[in-house]
Amino acid sequence: MGEGSIDGGYRVQLQQLRYFLAVVETGHFTQAAGHLGVSQPTLSKQIHTLESALGAPLFDRIRGAVTLTTAGSALLPYARRMVADADVARDEVRDIVGLRRGEVRLGATPSLCSSLVPAVLRRFRAAHPDIALNVTEGGSPDLIAGLLAHTIDLALIVASEGGVDPGLEAAPILRENLVVASAAAGPPPTENAQLAFGELEHLSLVMFRPGYDLRDATLEACRRAGVTPRFAVEGGEMDAVLAFVEAGLGVAVVPGMVLANRPLLRATPLAPPGMRRTLALAHRRRAVLPHAAEALRVTLLDHLGDALPAGVQAL
Repeated sequence: MGEGSIDGGYRVQLQQLRYFLAVVETGHFTQAAGHLGVSQPTLSKQIHTLESALGAPLFDRIRGAVTLTTAGSALLPYARRMVADADVARDEVRDIVGLRRGEVRLGATPSLCSSLVPAVLRRFRAAHPDIALNVTEGGSPDLIAGLLAHTIDLALIVASEGGVDPGLEAAPILRENLVVASAAAGPPPTENAQLAFGELEHLSLVMFRPGYDLRDATLEACRRAGVTPRFAVEGGEMDAVLAFVEAGLGVAVVPGMVLANRPLLRATPLAPPGMRRTLALAHRRRAVLPHAAEALRVTLLDHLGDALPAGVQAL
């Protein structure tokens, strides 16, 4: 937008077109210079350079009057359009940089969409009401695929021992304990303050669908403990699993945060060594985050610096 090619070798600067338009609007070189805040010789030199680049005079100067030549009249509509387009582009960029408009695309697991994410987005919306929010809910593998496909800017994923795709960066942000959720109206899943993992073998489990992070973690913990789980219901995502537990169909191993506003559910801690998971904030490696996404990242980290529920540790 700063300059364009003319006649295969000359360059016309956007500033020269602004000077040209100022002279057209005022009909006077001295007045145009004053309007632009430059000296009259500077203005005249730029107009002369523009005329040399175009190969034709743009103004007739007769007895102090300034009028357009045929070449100047031909240039006028193009100059107006180029300067207007440049101004629009400048304003668009300023709005995006200034967070007065734009979009941020966040991915998060269902458990986080029902616990941490709403509070973070409320805080972000209060500070940046004009930024559009686009949230993708899914398991960590799907969110990682979205990052690599450039359909997501940031993603809250469950960190795995094997790390993430080398095309991504994933910074651990918090660690949370998993608990056993049961219907508050029913009997507790254990007589003790904490539930030993082996006791799960005698309980009916409400289990997440295949490919869900918590399903894999729970089944792996069962395998290590030598427990053969018994499923009461299988195949839901977070909201469905919690609803099934509320209905008394069984118990489920879930993050403690998702039970914060669920009065119909009881949380029972797991006895040591327990179960916990680490959550990470991921984005594409060596990619500069869009301004809106960077603002959301900062908002998230600020939120984690405030008070967190019991069993959740910011990293």
